[in-house]
Amino acid sequence: MNYLAHLHLGGQTPAQLLGSLYGDFVKGLLPGRFPSDIEEAIRLHRRIDAFTDAHPLIKQAMGRFPDQRRRYAGIVLDVFFDHCLARDWEQYSDVPLQTFTRKVYRVLANEPELPERLAMIAPRMAAHDWLGSYRDFEVVGDALAGISRRLSRPEGLAGAMQELQALYRPLSEDFNEFYPQLQAFAQAALAAGRTSAD
Repeated sequence: MNYLAHLHLGGQTPAQLLGSLYGDFVKGLLPGRFPSDIEEAIRLHRRIDAFTDAHPLIKQAMGRFPDQRRRYAGIVLDVFFDHCLARDWEQYSDVPLQTFTRKVYRVLANEPELPERLAMIAPRMAAHDWLGSYRDFEVVGDALAGISRRLSRPEGLAGAMQELQALYRPLSEDFNEFYPQLQAFAQAALAAGRTSAD
């Protein structure tokens, strides 16, 4: 899952929203590095990733890509699934997407000590509405181009958009089947966390 899905799944308090994003920017052991509620959200982010990576529907979706793409299929799928979520947002949330994304950008702007790379991109994320713009399929290509610039082998994502165009319908169906299961997993984890904190 990519930024939008993690933010949607990880809880809606400011600390949960921050931790949901930090999970993509913070590696290694956590204890003592952040406030406990942010650390808990980072741990949930990691559990969501593990659940996703091991799920048969994700293995099925990744198997739709040509063999030469398999190493990078997970990256492509993460970004495409954020597009699916933004496109079909009303099915999964009672809060309008624009209202949700504005809240996220406000939380980021109010946090003085973001992890270094997130601190660099957060202003651009808000200024260009990265999260809301995923509704447009063309933005998936822009996101993949940005990711490719950070890869040691950027050619690994060359041609991915053409593959997504060809696979648009079956991958959308994979998302529609998988995401409610992921939502149920995340909601159960959040409920368990609240219970253990009581």
